[in-house]
Amino acid sequence: MKLRSFLASGALFLSMVAMGSAKSWDIMVDSATKAGNVVLPAGNYSVKLNNNQALFTSESGKKYTVAVKVENAAKKYDQTTVQTEKQGDAQVIQSIDLGGTTEKLDFGE
Repeated sequence: MKLRSFLASGALFLSMVAMGSAKSWDIMVDSATKAGNVVLPAGNYSVKLNNNQALFTSESGKKYTVAVKVENAAKKYDQTTVQTEKQGDAQVIQSIDLGGTTEKLDFGE
């Protein structure tokens, strides 16, 4: 009886941890792209929001942290989109709309 209760408690704890973990969004950059003061090499990234910090994690596990301003829209974004602008020879991320939320990450300086 105690073992069954212990296993049920463990399963409940694991499900709560999974639900409480931060949501992430996947993006891809085609070439080296500047986000804030960081240059992201071309590749696929997972983006997580932690207060006013965007955490980019590459497929290889390298992490980049960038300060952002979080703005809220009146309506949820259907998909995650990245707005970039060419400045000189470099691509620069201006903002990222986070799909499924009303949040937009603004990288403007």
